[in-house]
Parts: sequence; C-alpha cells; structure tokens
Amino acid sequence: MPRIPVAVVTGASRGLGRQIALTLAGCGYAIGVNYRSGENEAEETVRLIGDRSLPLKADVRNFRQTEKMAEEVSARWGRLDALINNAGITRDGLLMGYRERDFDDTLDVNLKGCFNTVKAFVPLMTESGGGHIINISSYSGLRGSAGQSAYSASKAAVIGFTLSAARELSCHNIRVNAILPGYMETEMGRRAEEAMEKAGKESMLNRLSDPDEVARFIACFLTTKNITGQVLSLESRICS
Repeated sequence: MPRIPVAVVTGASRGLGRQIALTLAGCGYAIGVNYRSGENEAEETVRLIGDRSLPLKADVRNFRQTEKMAEEVSARWGRLDALINNAGITRDGLLMGYRERDFDDTLDVNLKGCFNTVKAFVPLMTESGGGHIINISSYSGLRGSAGQSAYSASKAAVIGFTLSAARELSCHNIRVNAILPGYMETEMGRRAEEAMEKAGKESMLNRLSDPDEVARFIACFLTTKNITGQVLSLESRICS
C-alpha cells in the first residue's frame, strides 16, 4: 500500500492557510491543521478534510508548543513530508508612531514562528527521508511598504532565513523555498486595505492574487524534487 504523504500547515484555520490545507488534502495529503485562536474555524477546516486531519493548537512563537506539535504529528503518522509556514500577522502603522510591542509581535509570529517550526519539525522530516519546507513571505519583504516597517522587515528576514536553511538542510534531502503569494482579499489582507488597494493598482493584470490559485501552485510545487533556495513571486507586479 502506498504511503500517505503528511503536511503541516500553520495558520490553517482561515484564509490562505485553510485553502492550502484543503487543497493538499484533495491531493491525498494527511494534514496537520495548526491554529492559535479561532478554534471554531479550525474545527471546520478539520471537518472539511475528514479523517486524514489532525488539529494542532499551538502558538508558533513558543518553541515548546511547536515541539509538542511535532510530537503529535509523529505519534499520529510517524512522518512529515511538507511544512507550510503560513502563520503571519500584520499590524500597520507609520514608523515614528509605531509601538514597540507591535513590532515585537510581528517579528515573533512572522519570523520566529518559522524558526521554531523548522527547528521542531526538521528531525521528523529527516527521519522521513526528506521533504519540502515552504515559507510564505511577501512582496513587501522585497520592496518595503510605507506603514508596514515591521511586516516588511519580518518578511525580508523570512527570505534570508529561507536561503540559509536551504543551504543547511540540503544534505538531509530537505528543500526550502519562499513563496510571495501577493495581496489577497482575505481577512488579513483586508486589515491592510490601503496596501491591498495599492497592490491591485500596480498589478499588470489589474487584479489581486487568488488564494485557490496560490494553494494549487503550492500543491504542484511540492511535487518537485530538485528546487531549493528559491524565492518565487506569484504576483503580477515587477519585483526588481
């Protein structure tokens, strides 16, 4: 009997994370559905996936909680093939009036969250013979965005983290890549309404990104075996 591939998606209770989880489940993956709050939404995601799902309540800012997630996945399935670091927040505000607490929280979730999950899950992925880690970054991490100094800094750092991790983990047959999905009309996207409107105007196709299209791209990308250390933009804006 062929083995069932296993994926963990952080921030999977809503928005892009939920769409990624549902799409990978449709491709035959068993899914670890990570969430911090929004228990009802997470339960709905689990219900939609069915028996091949596992709710994983954890704050990715906390390493012990991410370790516990890895232990739960190991106990349930004994392997991990894909880790999608999607959990993220944005708290917009102009630099000179920006609160230190908001800056710290944004970097803790967006950057430290990636560090914690990679550190916690790589041993299991190594035991599984390798796998693929995808870190969700942002166009703002390449170009910056007024009013998003913390978010832009965190997403730029995710790119640097991705490139370093790709070099370190290649010997374990683990590919690490970053995807820039583009602005989407999700709950998080609507919180950054001004930036989202600007992205739509700058789009060469005059449109925002589509969560379903991004999720299908990720599902296809996970089938590759020889791509690592790359930063892939799914936007129709020029990134240079």
